[in-house]
Amino acid sequence: MRLVNIRPGRQTRFYLLALPFVLVAIAYFAGSSARLAQNPNDKLLPALPSMVQAVKQMAFEVDPRTGSYLMASDTVASLGRLGSALAISTVAALVLGIVIGLLPGANALLGPFVSVTSMVPPLALLPILFIVMGLGENSKIALIVIGTLPCMIRDLAMKVQELPREQIVKAQTLGASTWQIALRVAMPQTLPRLIDVLRLQLGPAWLFLIAAEAIASDSGLGYRIFLVRRYLAMDVIIPYVAWITLLAFLIDVGLRVTQRKLFPWFASVRAE
Repeated sequence: MRLVNIRPGRQTRFYLLALPFVLVAIAYFAGSSARLAQNPNDKLLPALPSMVQAVKQMAFEVDPRTGSYLMASDTVASLGRLGSALAISTVAALVLGIVIGLLPGANALLGPFVSVTSMVPPLALLPILFIVMGLGENSKIALIVIGTLPCMIRDLAMKVQELPREQIVKAQTLGASTWQIALRVAMPQTLPRLIDVLRLQLGPAWLFLIAAEAIASDSGLGYRIFLVRRYLAMDVIIPYVAWITLLAFLIDVGLRVTQRKLFPWFASVRAE
């Protein structure tokens, strides 16, 4: 039997899914044990009990200086910035993607500009954003939008351009205006892809968020990581990184479930 025809069962898929994580955990704790055996005060690879104690202190004990639970307050601050930026990017990408993909004139006008801006490294613009917009929330949200929006627009525009030309012609034959074609032909077929695009941009969005918080912020997950790094507090940094990864994973799962619930036909079309 050829490998391309082998489909693992549910139990096998679970074991295959867990295997890389188990191997990484084994490698980490083996390295941690070896380093701590040579130097009990080593901070590079902390043992599990020290990380558990750090999480307990950050997540379940009130900080005497701020009067809040640090991990909870940092999470709320970061998710607020991330959610605001992705909401702006999603709405703008949907509108501009349909316009550029559907209208040849808009494609000629905006297509090259969007392509060029998608090549600009967003982190290189961070000092400019801080100078122009200050160190507040606007500059952090703007960085995420600038980093995610052009790629989202390009992807959605290409999706609209891939729509069968027959659908556009038939809609015009039935008397549909450009506005109706956009709303009733292009948008329903673009919305499922929009969720896929949003899922693909989660990683870059988190990257830009952490970078902005690390440089100029007084709250947030990125701020906390770079605050404690001066003390080599890996027992705090590693759990925070794991927490960020878990949050991103849960958001991705939520988007995938939403897509499956709202657009059940899209999964079958993609499987063909």
